[in-house]
Amino acid sequence: MQDLPRDPHLYDLLEAFGREPPPPPPPETLAVDTRDGVTLAVDLHTPVGAPPRAVAIVAPAMGVRRRFYRPFAGFLAGAGIAALVPDYRGIGDSAPRSLRGWSAALHDWGDLDLPAVVDAARARFPGVPLVWIGHSIGGQLFGLLPEAPIARALLVGAQNGHWRNWPGVARRAAMAALWWAVIPGMTALAGKLPMAAFGQGEDLPVGVAREWARWGRTRDYIAGFARRRGPSGFDRFTGPVRSYAITDDGYAPPPSVHALAADFRTARTEVVEVAPAAIGKRRLGHFGAFRPSAQALWAEWADWLLDAPAPASA
Repeated sequence: MQDLPRDPHLYDLLEAFGREPPPPPPPETLAVDTRDGVTLAVDLHTPVGAPPRAVAIVAPAMGVRRRFYRPFAGFLAGAGIAALVPDYRGIGDSAPRSLRGWSAALHDWGDLDLPAVVDAARARFPGVPLVWIGHSIGGQLFGLLPEAPIARALLVGAQNGHWRNWPGVARRAAMAALWWAVIPGMTALAGKLPMAAFGQGEDLPVGVAREWARWGRTRDYIAGFARRRGPSGFDRFTGPVRSYAITDDGYAPPPSVHALAADFRTARTEVVEVAPAAIGKRRLGHFGAFRPSAQALWAEWADWLLDAPAPASA
């Protein structure tokens, strides 16, 4: 049978009669304008046949296009959760023709892009609880939102990227070299961070890559950047935050996930460590939890997200 995003209850019913459930409908593509005039491409996945019970902002990982999350977002829609998934400025369909000379900073994704997606979600689905799903940098950026009306946040592979959070001398040295030498050197030579050439996702604008490296050289990473500017979600968000640490994730080893979770000082945080064997997989790494073969995790996440309380007023 095909491996498709689906409502698990519908699937069980149809499987009993030997029928495959239909695939989810394709997403609607939105053009969402930020307050500084950048237009973002955003996928909207909407449940069919009933109003959504929650609306999820799915914040992608560094250099990852929104299309990677389409099976997952379709699964959410089948579970009754509408999902909005953006390409950040400088990424995918939100990028200019050339990144050379194009100005963008990493904090723009948290200050401008993701708040615009939140506003689009509230306008489209007024009164429906908003939830957050942040993958890697998408979980980190949640802490930059000081007033986001989010009921709960689920973070996957979201880490404090300081090099001391990596286990082992060799891995610490590799991360330190990335922040101190590789990113500064490659951006100076290429006018961008050429991640695509190494099979690591989309190329990054210079300003995004260099700010990422500055955070990685600082022990308090993104939370320190946020606190030096004033109030942020790291100190204001009081809802539940559940962070998933995948035990074989080289980009976000469990100590780094625990470190970022501890940066949310006012939230009700928990960290769940998941070994690939727990869901019958040999490997998950940094991206496997969002591939269709990890639907056992998706069902667990959807159940947790749907515990979000209804808003006080529509």
